[in-house]
Amino acid sequence: MAVRGPIDDYVIGLRRALHGPVRAKRDLLAEARDGLADAALAYADEGYDRAEAERLAVADFGSVAEVAPAFQEELAVAQGRRTAALLFVSVPVTALMWSLIWKVFPEPVAAPAPPWWFWTVSRIIDYTQLATGLAAGLALFAFGRGLRVVRRPRVLTRVLGIAVLTQILVTAVLGTALAQGAGGPPGFVDYAPGVALSLITYALSAWQLLSAALCVRHSRVHRDGSSTLPIAVVNEFHAERSPASAARPESVRR
Repeated sequence: MAVRGPIDDYVIGLRRALHGPVRAKRDLLAEARDGLADAALAYADEGYDRAEAERLAVADFGSVAEVAPAFQEELAVAQGRRTAALLFVSVPVTALMWSLIWKVFPEPVAAPAPPWWFWTVSRIIDYTQLATGLAAGLALFAFGRGLRVVRRPRVLTRVLGIAVLTQILVTAVLGTALAQGAGGPPGFVDYAPGVALSLITYALSAWQLLSAALCVRHSRVHRDGSSTLPIAVVNEFHAERSPASAARPESVRR
């Protein structure tokens, strides 16, 4: 049975301090472990025993409290990017499919006329979906090349999550109002393509809701305020440290 060393303890502590997309978190922790291992190896080449070399590497790398904010910022960006990509694809596709459904749906000739507010609410939903798709595209760009100029991506992730949660709530309320105002519409519950699209829409909405909630969770401010510390500040703090600091993950160097 392998004996757990200082690097193992450090990575375990870092894992517990972070929350975010599983794959992104796993990659960041792997980068941290590799960087620490390289730094420990450098100390071992200088004559230190393994345990002491690992302790020195960990000390140079920085405490979990110092390093975690930069890593958490990366995880918040990863979640924001996922959510933006999901919205950028799913919202326009869903809107297009519903538009096609209403064009081909065999509405009964004797169907009652909708109330006076029906088409106004319908347009509001259309414009909301259009705005959401455009905002998702801008957010996707911001989480990509835009990171060169976005100084607080954690805040952008949080704003995106809150905006999506609000949009889903508003769309659900307005959509329910439209369904009630149209009286069903008559015959729709027996229309297979419409039922299938409704199920797809519910599934995508649930996915968007979960993704938005994770944006809010992964970008939240810790009680000690640590998650508000920009990545650049953490990197600057470590820039003057021993050569071991150069082994810090590339993903948190900007």
